[in-house]
Amino acid sequence: MGASVFLITPPFTQLNTPYPATAYLKGFLNTKGITSFQADLGIEVTLALFSKQGLQELFAHINDKGLELSDNAARIVALQDDYIHTIDEVILFLQGKNPTLAHRLCKRDFLPEASRFSQLEDLDWAFGSMGTQDKAKHLATMYLEDLSDLIMECVDEHFGFSRYAEKLARSANSFDELYNALQQEYTFIDKILISLLEEHMARIQPKLVAISVPFPGNLYTSLRCGQWIKANYPEVKIAMGGGFANTELRSLSDARVFEFYDFISLDDGEAPIENLVALVKGEKDTSALKRTFTLVEDKVTYLNNKGCADYKQAQVGTPDYSDLLLDRYISAIEVVNPMHRMWSDGRWNKLTMAHGCYWGKCTFCDISLDYIRLYEPIAAALLCDRMEEIIAQTGQNGFHFVDEAAPPALMRALALEILKRKLVVSWWTNVRFEKSFTRDLCLLLKASGCIAVSGGLEVASDRLLELIQKGITVAQVAQVNRNFTEAGIMVHAYLMYGFPTQTAQETIDSLEMVRQMFKTGILQSAFWHQFTMTAHSPVGQDPEKYSVRKESEALGAFANNDIVHIDETGADHEQFSYGLKKSLLNYMHGLCLDDPLQKWFEFKVPKTKVTPDYITNCLTEDAYSAPKPTAKIVWLGKTPAVQTITKTKKGSSWEVASLTFQNRKEKANISVAPEQGAWLAEMLEKLSIANPKTYTLKEVMDSYEAAGLEDFELFWDNKPVNSLYKFGLLKL
Repeated sequence: MGASVFLITPPFTQLNTPYPATAYLKGFLNTKGITSFQADLGIEVTLALFSKQGLQELFAHINDKGLELSDNAARIVALQDDYIHTIDEVILFLQGKNPTLAHRLCKRDFLPEASRFSQLEDLDWAFGSMGTQDKAKHLATMYLEDLSDLIMECVDEHFGFSRYAEKLARSANSFDELYNALQQEYTFIDKILISLLEEHMARIQPKLVAISVPFPGNLYTSLRCGQWIKANYPEVKIAMGGGFANTELRSLSDARVFEFYDFISLDDGEAPIENLVALVKGEKDTSALKRTFTLVEDKVTYLNNKGCADYKQAQVGTPDYSDLLLDRYISAIEVVNPMHRMWSDGRWNKLTMAHGCYWGKCTFCDISLDYIRLYEPIAAALLCDRMEEIIAQTGQNGFHFVDEAAPPALMRALALEILKRKLVVSWWTNVRFEKSFTRDLCLLLKASGCIAVSGGLEVASDRLLELIQKGITVAQVAQVNRNFTEAGIMVHAYLMYGFPTQTAQETIDSLEMVRQMFKTGILQSAFWHQFTMTAHSPVGQDPEKYSVRKESEALGAFANNDIVHIDETGADHEQFSYGLKKSLLNYMHGLCLDDPLQKWFEFKVPKTKVTPDYITNCLTEDAYSAPKPTAKIVWLGKTPAVQTITKTKKGSSWEVASLTFQNRKEKANISVAPEQGAWLAEMLEKLSIANPKTYTLKEVMDSYEAAGLEDFELFWDNKPVNSLYKFGLLKL
């Protein structure tokens, strides 16, 4: 089999789609002629555990221990035969291979049920409009969650589908607790992981193992992998990188970490891994390493060869998903939040439109780090080439663009390119709710296959948005969300509470803004996060400016990112957490939208100062702004049928041009003067998306005047032509 690099994603990230880091690196290594093999050990461990044999071993292991069980665990153990008998069928169903099982699952007499099912009173309310398949997926997910609860109670307290041992890593300023856990005997889950790793290593025989650790929940298992490889393949080098290292390990000094890895690389992985491969082959020495920690004379040393440049986005190749078990991922529906559901349901190919963030100013974000600070977009044509390659390879045409924030101009160019190539794709991404998202741009994005966007509304208060430097106002967010919603694109907002100096009044006013957005129907999904101060953000680097202070200045020897801070002027943010989340769950289902905000809190909260029609007014004040002469005009529709007809009124008759427009749903008719009708029909041909040339509004006006016609504005901005946006006439 032999590959010189073995790329690993350790358990657990997502069960429905591979985390893309190793696919990116494999695509890059292909461009350099370096052979590699990749594995997502998260899905492999899950499938081994949740199988007939896996559960037989699990229940035998629990029965042997003779534990004192809670009522819930005792019930699951009593029903063990039912779990063993049904597990393979459920997994096949969640892999999309056995859809007819949905009918039996929904009858509620096929699956054994434990405590997770007691939360299901609201099933019909949540799934009334969702259909049998979705309801069955949710029930099957609850069944797996019951088994997960059993594993946490009886076998491995750190187990979690996407957050394994996260608590050990979350606040690991010191490596002690993790180090001690790694000296213990293997847990039941560790044994499954190591047996899979052992098979891969024997088959691949790599020279370098590169382990990607995107989240705290992958850290413990990555260390277990490193530990076993060091003990059994001492000559193989082990490198670790990924999002966890990028944010948490920038000030690493504990040498014990290098009992598990040989190297830890930061930020973009392409140039660092290329140098590591050359080092392992004996072609370069350690001085050539880029952004990499290693031990030099038993001391943790950071090497960054300034002579080695990073690769441009156009040079890194197309992500390569081969080797991964793409048809065996599991689609679960754990929560009924529609955006979280997209995270966990269905297979999405992950790509980025741009490296870094084009805005790069938000004060809560790690904007001092290069992987966010250095912004570099990818050309739309190259992006579409990559999409076509990935569709051909994976057979999947859903894309999740995992940008910090996708730039509107690039989204526009990408949408036009998708439509020109007649690609059938569904895609979603993260955006900033900025005023560039006009009605017409949203319609274009929808036509190209955009189904949803998520973005930070953060704190719905103009004072705090200014402090955050988000560069948006609440009114603007409302108008943009309306544009997305009316185009048929789902909107999810990230909300934040507990920003430094945020008062109870501002928290309640923020909730009122959110209530009004749900009430007016311009927001479909949202999630509250509590503010966390991070070391690489403006707030973390200059806390005095934001009237907060750090609890301690000392850096830990291991992970340093989240900083405990004291906010003496703000509210007690913790106490709002439950009420904010509960109100949101109701709003998302269209419930309690007229109830007073006090209802959600057990303690007294201030009355909102936001007027009840604030958002409605924002939406009516959205004054029409004339498009600029440089605006691009495109026609996505079909060629209209043109007829000249004679109209008669009060004894006089005249000719008009009647243009009939058809789209997939309806037809419409407009009547204009014959010479204007002839010009418009010809102009729409030129403006068609199929033509390589794109016309500006000024060029359209010049053509109108060159045809000897008068009053362009009166014709163009008046009702007949102005209603054509519904059929694909867009000003961008």
